[in-house]
Amino acid sequence: MRNFGYARVSTSQQSLDLQIQALKAEGVKPNRIFSDKATGSKADREGLNLLRLKVEEGDVILVKKLDRLGRDTADMIQLIKEFDDMGVSVKFLDDGISTEGTMGKMVVTILAAVAQAERQRILERTNEGRIEARAKGIRFGRKPSVDRSQVIKLKRSGVQASEIAKQLGIARSTVYAICKQEVDV
Repeated sequence: MRNFGYARVSTSQQSLDLQIQALKAEGVKPNRIFSDKATGSKADREGLNLLRLKVEEGDVILVKKLDRLGRDTADMIQLIKEFDDMGVSVKFLDDGISTEGTMGKMVVTILAAVAQAERQRILERTNEGRIEARAKGIRFGRKPSVDRSQVIKLKRSGVQASEIAKQLGIARSTVYAICKQEVDV
């Protein structure tokens, strides 16, 4: 029996350090820890795919928390079934549960459904916040870096689009887009 570890964070700005420390504290060798900096809603992740190739019958995969393996219930069930078919069990450190045995599989399935529901609630709250912000006139996205009035002023004074782009350090297509919007308004 060999112990393997899996750690995941959702974005490249987040740190895997705490998860990796927890896995090492459980005796997982550093060369047997696989990780991803990717969303858990997709099962096709590089680190997870490598882990799938390395594990063999009798091995145990340690994961700090259930939602680190995945957030989508169907994907979680499929992953657990895939590992179970290989004779590999998954143990979740913080939750204190394992896929060994029928009860363990059932508990993991229920917790995976809860994790997915929580993800849906987060998305709903985020979308509600965006809608409310838009209603208050808050604009999203990058702030315009081009002085539109200057482009229009130069164009009205007869300066060609290429020259405007050169003077303002912007693309000619940007000049055309601003002029087109001015005409459409």
